[in-house]
Amino acid sequence: MKLARDTALLCRRSTLENLRNPVWLFVGFSTPLLYLALFTPLLKNIPYVGGTDVLDHFLPAILALLAWGSGTAMGFGTIFELQAGVVERFRVTPTSRLALLLGPLVSGLGWMFLFDLLLIGVGAAFGFHVHVAGLLVLGVLLGLFMLSMAGFSVAMALLTKEISSFAAVINGLNLPVLLLAGVLLPISIGPDWMKVLAHFNPLYYLVTAARSLGVGTFSGGATWQAFAVLVPLAAITLTWATRVYRRAVA
Repeated sequence: MKLARDTALLCRRSTLENLRNPVWLFVGFSTPLLYLALFTPLLKNIPYVGGTDVLDHFLPAILALLAWGSGTAMGFGTIFELQAGVVERFRVTPTSRLALLLGPLVSGLGWMFLFDLLLIGVGAAFGFHVHVAGLLVLGVLLGLFMLSMAGFSVAMALLTKEISSFAAVINGLNLPVLLLAGVLLPISIGPDWMKVLAHFNPLYYLVTAARSLGVGTFSGGATWQAFAVLVPLAAITLTWATRVYRRAVA
């Protein structure tokens, strides 16, 4: 009960902080819209991607991209709180140590789902076919991946303790992770060595499942492979982040 109450309070605190920063809200929603607006016309004439249903192929991958961005961005907030002394002050509070981690993560998860719904709504207005059952299952995968990346991000932030070092780690991962996941272009049109490397990238499994679920397809194994990768990944990263956070506020 105490864990749930503390998590809810810290989630509310994090949500209010985000609401006080309208620039963050604008950028958070406008970036995936720009991907749709600028890349969709370019993909229409590419084999295996283009055609009249290009949004059915591309929009689910953007939802996966949003999960990646939402998760990895969590560490920046941790860095700011660390430098402002907020983490130091938490050491003398009776707040649950696990809630200190979960509160902001739950808030970030809520914002991600809100942006997802708005993006799907905009996409539907321009031809995206909404398959409710597939999108609900995809929502579970998106949540698992976002929490995995958030746990990794927060742990790295507490270990680096400095904005430039942390940003270097995240920015260094961005390009290879996104390219090897086939977010903007399907990995199937790449060379064989790239297809092999893609299987070591958890975002690849999410993108593959997202494209399958986005068109209402549950067969083919992509969805179950994604669950097989993302469930243990979430458990590992959140356990690691919890231990790092507990040491930071011990």
